[in-house]
Amino acid sequence: MIKNVILIIVFLSFSFASHSQIITIINKETKENLEQVTIFNRATNNYVTTNGKGQANISDFINVKILEIRFLGFKTKYLSYEILKKNNFLIQLIPTVLRTDEIVISATKWQQKTSDLASKIKAISPQEVALINPQTAADLLTVSGKVFVQKSQQGGGSPMIRGFATNRLLYTIDGVRMNNAIFRAGNIQNVISLDPFALEETEIIFGPGSVIYGSDAIGAVMSFKTLSPSLSLNEETLITGNAFSRFSSANEEKTYHTDFNLGYKKWAFVTSLSYNDYGDLRMGNNGPDEYVRNFYVERQNNQDIVISNKDNKIQNPSGYTQTNLMQKVRYKPNEKWNFEYGFHLSETSSYARYDRHLRTRNGNPRYGEWKYGPQKWMMNNFEINKKGNSLFYDYVTLRLTYQKFEESRISRNFNDSNRNTRTEKVDAYSTNLDFVKSFNRKSKFFYGTEYVLNDVNSTGVQTNIDTNISQKGPSRYPDANWSSLGFYASNQYDFSKKWVLQSGLRYNLYSLNATFNTTFYPLPFTQTTINDGAWTGSLGLVFKPAKDWLLSTNFSTAFRSPNVDDIGKVFDSEPGSVVVPNPNLKAEYAYNTDVSIAKTFGDYLKIEVTGFYTNLQNAIVRRDYTLNGLTEIMYDGELSNVQALQNAAAANVYGFQTSFEAELGKGLGISSDFNYQKGEEELDNGDTSASRHAAPWFGTTRVTYNASKLKAQFYADYSGSVAFNDLPITEKSKEFMYAIDENGNPYSPSWITLNVKTSYRFTENFLISTGVENLEDKRYRPYSSGIVSPGRNFVISLKATI
Repeated sequence: MIKNVILIIVFLSFSFASHSQIITIINKETKENLEQVTIFNRATNNYVTTNGKGQANISDFINVKILEIRFLGFKTKYLSYEILKKNNFLIQLIPTVLRTDEIVISATKWQQKTSDLASKIKAISPQEVALINPQTAADLLTVSGKVFVQKSQQGGGSPMIRGFATNRLLYTIDGVRMNNAIFRAGNIQNVISLDPFALEETEIIFGPGSVIYGSDAIGAVMSFKTLSPSLSLNEETLITGNAFSRFSSANEEKTYHTDFNLGYKKWAFVTSLSYNDYGDLRMGNNGPDEYVRNFYVERQNNQDIVISNKDNKIQNPSGYTQTNLMQKVRYKPNEKWNFEYGFHLSETSSYARYDRHLRTRNGNPRYGEWKYGPQKWMMNNFEINKKGNSLFYDYVTLRLTYQKFEESRISRNFNDSNRNTRTEKVDAYSTNLDFVKSFNRKSKFFYGTEYVLNDVNSTGVQTNIDTNISQKGPSRYPDANWSSLGFYASNQYDFSKKWVLQSGLRYNLYSLNATFNTTFYPLPFTQTTINDGAWTGSLGLVFKPAKDWLLSTNFSTAFRSPNVDDIGKVFDSEPGSVVVPNPNLKAEYAYNTDVSIAKTFGDYLKIEVTGFYTNLQNAIVRRDYTLNGLTEIMYDGELSNVQALQNAAAANVYGFQTSFEAELGKGLGISSDFNYQKGEEELDNGDTSASRHAAPWFGTTRVTYNASKLKAQFYADYSGSVAFNDLPITEKSKEFMYAIDENGNPYSPSWITLNVKTSYRFTENFLISTGVENLEDKRYRPYSSGIVSPGRNFVISLKATI
């Protein structure tokens, strides 16, 4: 009997001790639980994050003197374990616009503080995303205030960062590269495959990132982290979830989303499902008349008919739908091992490439139809994490990933019965093995390897839409495979509390094998093979002369290996020109330098300025070409000038990014981002032209108010103009996309929009958000975009949580 009593007492004591080591973190203003808060022990580099209930087990931190509690958008707290214990392990964080020192993972794939990094990194918090309510992942990137997004159609979004875009920027999802072998130099919209509701955090690394991420990471790396299953910290099942709906007036958007987490002590599951329905987009009333949509094409009685648009502010056709599904499973048998499997599926409906519907020929529309088929993306990702204390690593991560991409282009000339459908499928396999090891608390060593294999299958079909008879047609690409094998090592050395040195090196092998079909085009070759390698490196220095000063400089190189899109495609780049394959391409190389200065004034003001310069050598650009001695060939019924992508230029991009954030007291804050970039590119005749992807200056200024239940933000987005003489030479012939100046030449006008967003938390479990975008109903088209941005847009959303 006594023995049983003792056992019960011991059990109860243990239960109480275990419970006392679970911390709960909430928002001081709204009292809501905060998920993904980092509790960091800098002395050992050990950390934990809170689950869906805002809880974390800190039993490993007993008697620690200083713990850093960090969460993007909130003031950091520094507390000892004893203080936490006195506060009954309940911590209330205070919202702030001031970003003093954030925890990020994208720079090395491991958690680090931004003050220890020489690279410039911008993180977008879930709170920012929830308030601004972006429709797509492309719109989400603009929340940063540092990314310019081009759109050729509503179902699109091609980021421009520091003068680079498309396949010179890298996308990663949960540490895995999304870029594949058919990412093109023209504007791409793959980022919209990601679901904004399924993202925990988004980070942007500015400048080269090839040491860690390999090919394509020239202008920036955009790192997306999706929802991770949350485990229960006690015997009770952890159940959390969200249900969300949104309506927007400018495109009659109807969005529905739900996510659900089921957590046990060792197993956890999270499911996310979203559906978006976007109608034709309405432009604003006040702006250039050249932008209005006066006509569209309909097929009636086997004829294409030009229809007068009854409401020329409606951009017909531009609507589409999208569905996203994510399922993750997590198993954590003990504190050392963690296993996680993620399944992602995204599919759009077919959607028109709107800018192609603006083209005319001989007084008639150029096309009877031009649309993208459904854009499909699937990813299976299995990740194993191990915590250890071995000679070679403290932490190791293995990722095994399979992705499948499918896209198609469907086009038909006006009043032509022949429809061309070109379909591309890519099977992408990758393996990543990443290690981190700390030495003497001053040095961290990051190293790893990556293998990527892409199989590309491309088909073409010609269909007579009157007889419904189909036959094989020309494909966009050759059947091909592209592979990459890379090894990298990076080191961070803290000389003192004031000086941090970072260095890195990577060697990358890449190969490409392609087989060309010469049935439809008289190519002088049937096969091509590329086998080559690339070295890249980085060297950065961080200097913290005082607690409120941060200076850093970074020199880094990057490369982009030629892919299947570069060497193999046949397409019409612009009216009267056709691009043909070129099998003799080499890798592009970029050399970048940037310098950053940040100054903090107490806990109320932060100012930051970053200057950068990038030189691109062996730039792959479109130039005039000959095919079997011919400078012109017939393409889609039109005699077209022959061009090809070639290593024919050098390019220089320079500029600066600046920002300030200020706490004004009583819940008020103000912040602003401004970006200036200038790019020049060599032309074939030795002259120079503005770089196509160097956006005009742009920025965002915000005034934010936080009360106990109310959040509000009034903000302005703005961009400078591009005069005709400053347009890239490739843009000057696209009159259909631009406004017309007093001399009759195309140009891109400046613009500014005023916007307001609010959210009100009625209860802990119910939130309503409203907003008005483009208050003045401006009609504007961002530089290089083919579709006009939304006019005045009313947004309302409802969110319920459990």
